[in-house]
Amino acid sequence: QVHLVESGGGLVQPGGSLRLSCAASGSIFRIYGMGWYRQAPGKQRELVATISSRGSINYADSVKGRFTISRDNAKNMVYLQMNSLQSEDTAVYYCNADIATYDTYGHGYWGQGTQVTVSS
Repeated sequence: QVHLVESGGGLVQPGGSLRLSCAASGSIFRIYGMGWYRQAPGKQRELVATISSRGSINYADSVKGRFTISRDNAKNMVYLQMNSLQSEDTAVYYCNADIATYDTYGHGYWGQGTQVTVSS
């Protein structure tokens, strides 16, 4: 059994910053790619940023230069530093990770999501 738990969401004014964290726990053998996705009301879930186990990073064009993804392999955690937040960034942010357990090959897991609201 694997769990992903996000934290760090909240209400912030335009131009402000937030840092999201995601902790993976359970019978983890290895974590491959990790990433953040978001879903705004009435829209499909979209990729925000991903980071491979070796540190290769990919960002959505809409967040390049404002968001930074990082991970701590020793702690099984992934982070998303969000700066210069805009109203368009308002969404539920989901953590995703490709994880192999001691019983299964790599499988995609999702967290429960954390709300980020950018508003004055």
